[in-house]
Amino acid sequence: QVQLAESGGGSVQAGGSLRLACEYTEGRNCMAWFRQAPGKEREGVASTHIDGSPTYADSVKGRFTISHDKHKNTQYLQMDNLKPEDAGMYYCATRGSGPATCRTISGVEYWGRGTLVNISS
Repeated sequence: QVQLAESGGGSVQAGGSLRLACEYTEGRNCMAWFRQAPGKEREGVASTHIDGSPTYADSVKGRFTISHDKHKNTQYLQMDNLKPEDAGMYYCATRGSGPATCRTISGVEYWGRGTLVNISS
């Protein structure tokens, strides 16, 4: 059974950095990070696909970097220049899909339990 476990969340000041990690037992061809702020819908933040380059939500482009260590079965999300609006629960996910739908919530097959990110201004 596919399992994903996030780590690395915490509390930082605005402008700071965090590095999230997602250890997984088995990945599909698409792996992604989602986040959900209180009272808001879950949204795709960044993704990697076996057939393409990483993709990012416009709100995080230039600040977040997704990477992958296949030898360790671990996916990372480096988050720099954090803003208060980046706060929320961050989830790792994997699915079988094409690159265009890698950050789409619908169709996600497996989710991690999430790691909480708090940003103080």
